Amino acid sequence: MDSTFNNTTRKFKELKSCVLIPVFNNAGFIVRVVESVLQYSSNVIVVNDGSTDGSEKLLKAAGLPVEVVSYGKNRGKGYAIKVGFERAVELGYEYAITMDADGQHLALDLPVFATAIEQNYGALVIGSRSFDNENMPGRSGFANRFSNFWFTVQTGYNLPDTQTGFRAYPLGKMRSGWILSYRYEAELELLVFAAWGGVRLLPVRINVYYPPKEERVTHFRPAKDFARISLLNSFLTLSAIFYGWPVTLFRKLFKRRGGQ
Repeated sequence: MDSTFNNTTRKFKELKSCVLIPVFNNAGFIVRVVESVLQYSSNVIVVNDGSTDGSEKLLKAAGLPVEVVSYGKNRGKGYAIKVGFERAVELGYEYAITMDADGQHLALDLPVFATAIEQNYGALVIGSRSFDNENMPGRSGFANRFSNFWFTVQTGYNLPDTQTGFRAYPLGKMRSGWILSYRYEAELELLVFAAWGGVRLLPVRINVYYPPKEERVTHFRPAKDFARISLLNSFLTLSAIFYGWPVTLFRKLFKRRGGQ
């Protein structure tokens, strides 16, 4: 572990990369998650998205060497990511690796991201989960297939997992205006706008842990959030017709002519 820690932390420092963890009412997991991340990276930003369960107090009591950004009212994961990006840029980071605070994402995959960033600098690296996990909620597989289909329609790109939040964002290529909504659907917006903006999208295989149903903590509201995602997909598909597809086609033609 010492060798892995030294190599990975060195890579993250050289690549000016941090780990960004948005948290909202995950008191049962947040300290454990941060401790596991610190085994691989000393550059950690936690965004406390208005938690009311003492998550921030537990984190401070643990005395962990992390940067904490906090605000009083819950604004949503998308807003927390936006705030985290802004803080990461202020601190001089060029990449932010987002991880969930509920323990589903495993820090042991951070070396995979470090290597992917090093070998494909400037790419948006996207974790790709296996969907045969015995504890995976049934709706997750359907939601991912649904999201993958519309992402391909909107961008022309095929990705195995458009729903994962375990990603490495190249901050210099991400624009604050790409986050139009502030909840779960913001992560889909970031992918679509990045594709339209010519950012390379690179999937990498990751592990995932789904706790038993009785231990699971989720803030996803199936009816309301699925409706929001459906409305977003309608907006993005319409935008693709008038903007996304023409821009992508023009870029491909420009590259083809430039290569001749």
